[in-house]
Amino acid sequence: MEGNLTAVGVWREPDEGGFVKKLKAAGLMFAAVVLAGGAAQGQMPAPLLARPSSLPPMKSLAVLGQKIAYYEVGTGSTLVLVHGFGTQAYFDWGLVIPELARRHHVLAMDQIGFGNSDKPFIDYSVQTYVDFLGEFLRTLKVDHFDLAGESLGGWIAASYTLQALSPENSGPYALPRPERLILEDAAGHTDPFHRAGAQPQVGPIPISGNLKDAAGVAIVFHDKSRVTEEFIRRDFALKMKANDGMTERLFTSNPRLSSEVVGDKLGGITIPTLVVWGENDELVPLADGRDYAAKIPNARLVIVSECGHAPSIEKPQQFIDAVEGFLKAR
Repeated sequence: MEGNLTAVGVWREPDEGGFVKKLKAAGLMFAAVVLAGGAAQGQMPAPLLARPSSLPPMKSLAVLGQKIAYYEVGTGSTLVLVHGFGTQAYFDWGLVIPELARRHHVLAMDQIGFGNSDKPFIDYSVQTYVDFLGEFLRTLKVDHFDLAGESLGGWIAASYTLQALSPENSGPYALPRPERLILEDAAGHTDPFHRAGAQPQVGPIPISGNLKDAAGVAIVFHDKSRVTEEFIRRDFALKMKANDGMTERLFTSNPRLSSEVVGDKLGGITIPTLVVWGENDELVPLADGRDYAAKIPNARLVIVSECGHAPSIEKPQQFIDAVEGFLKAR
């Protein structure tokens, strides 16, 4: 039985006849989900990480003297995917790249400081990532493309688009201009780390140094039953290999972030825009998604029900359906 997209843009799952029982342990939130029939039949939840064999080997190129690793696969219109904070292209986009690559030329890089890309000791800011994205696209001679960003990647994509569409963006080093924009649970509506006179939206970000801390990744997802011990260990191993804790500390401690928020600038995004949001996002509230859609002229909002901060991971088919429907509508 398939789910359906309602008239108001909310993806609704079919009734599975189950119930959710939430638990709290050691300050980290977990949940056990019992599905009538499914659990009894021994069905396992869908994995949250792609099989490495489903993706091509990563390529790399020099951008501003630094190695940037990236996936490049598929043919058709170019779709550039920008991952979120503390992750990498494999984690955020691995489950959707193969399907998107059936119709698009997909580029998904590990951003500077994360994943398999170089990690210089610098004051990382949103502008750092805007600059590297522009240089990455210029180096590959990409000038016609659609741009998608998840979480921090959405903040970067929104800021990049505002700068690329600005009249001041001209000359030999102008930022290549995207044709359409996709924001998935985008941060940057307000500064989540430095809010004058108010509590931060997001507290200090722990850099996992043990498996108990690593289990905190559960906050990303609505269905905590899918955050299995195996997933926690695989994610922790990815983080250890990426060795990007320094980048996380340098970025979140940078006071410049307060001046890089985009909430009051969104009217300057004048290209077709899709906003995709998990209805149950615990990190960036749905209210931010509604405001993104309200302030960007003619933006379309799709809310994915029973989904947390990353629809492209937790509900990949619904994310793909929303993206393909948007990209087909010229």
